[in-house]
Amino acid sequence: MGILCVGSVALDSVRTPSGERTEALGGSATFFSMCASFFAPVDIVAVVGDDFPPGAIELLKSRGIGLAGLEKRPGRTFRWKGEYSWDLNEARTLATELNVFERFAPVIPAALRSCEWVFLGNIDPVLQGQVLDQMERPRLVAADTMNFWITGKPAELSRVLGRVDLLFVNDAEARQLAGESNIVKAVRAIRGMGPKIVCVKRGEYGALLFLPDHGNGTDFFAVPALPIDEVLDPTGAGDSFAGGFVGALAAAGRVDGDTLRRAAVLGSAMASFAVEDFGLDRLRRLGGDEISGRRDLFARLMGIGA
Repeated sequence: MGILCVGSVALDSVRTPSGERTEALGGSATFFSMCASFFAPVDIVAVVGDDFPPGAIELLKSRGIGLAGLEKRPGRTFRWKGEYSWDLNEARTLATELNVFERFAPVIPAALRSCEWVFLGNIDPVLQGQVLDQMERPRLVAADTMNFWITGKPAELSRVLGRVDLLFVNDAEARQLAGESNIVKAVRAIRGMGPKIVCVKRGEYGALLFLPDHGNGTDFFAVPALPIDEVLDPTGAGDSFAGGFVGALAAAGRVDGDTLRRAAVLGSAMASFAVEDFGLDRLRRLGGDEISGRRDLFARLMGIGA
């Protein structure tokens, strides 16, 4: 079975120092599934309004992304508006319109409940738990979260983390979640909450991957971000990273140390493509040969061989 992705599908309006786009297709489930689809079959569970553009549906279908779990409801699609300054590591939110997403209650189609690989996008931990209640026996559950849920729903998030194998989180969120200023101590505390694999996203500085402890201390791996001539839009980079990462695991069919390290490299490669244009524009033009070439470029950059 392939990957099940549950998260948001949105229309984003973004302004950066390089330009702007209005109501472009975005959302955590969208970026994740677009990137994961290069490696393994992926299905989305999400909700959109009756104003959702038909062209967006066609784009997702063109990547072979399963849409049986994409619910369309009367009303407007979730919208987000933000801007980036010259520091592209953090967006300033200008407006958030939840619209139909405010009443999102994920229902997993029966045919998808046996998916072996599950990604829980950055949504309410109550909803993340409801997804897991409907799944049979996933091989790996990966999740993302954010400071809003860490502060607002700590008990609900704690329950979900106890059911998660792999957590994607940025460095500030890791410190906040653990109550530790040192990132190694923070990850150690997070691993005690449930996830044995923790990937700390560090924006333009790459990512730190903490692997399961095999008795000789926490094993970790650092992957850089690729130096890019011009970053046009960093929106969705984290979800693109997760899509490449989980997609690589599903393609390999295993979760050992070497596979996790390769997955981190492919995740960083997919994120490097996503930021080269606005929204999904770069990902929709992407070809498999380009992914292989960039994977090898990362290997040379890191001095580890292809």
